[in-house]
Amino acid sequence: MKQKETDLDTLIDDERFRQIETCRFVASAFRDGLMKTIGTDIDKILPPVSRFGGGRRAAKKQGVIYKLIAFFEKYLGLV
Repeated sequence: MKQKETDLDTLIDDERFRQIETCRFVASAFRDGLMKTIGTDIDKILPPVSRFGGGRRAAKKQGVIYKLIAFFEKYLGLV
């Protein structure tokens, strides 16, 4: 599971996620067997982005969701 931790750390660094919130979010996803992408939980891990940036926030959030789902699917069967 060292690779899983390394991949998560890389994702956190690349996307500038909040460390603690991201670890909790991912742990919950693996515990529940499902990645929740609707609601405020995903917003808690995102770095601050202006809500008035002309749609960049929505695009950033969608990109993050795709990366988190890819990570989740990669390691779901290995937990």
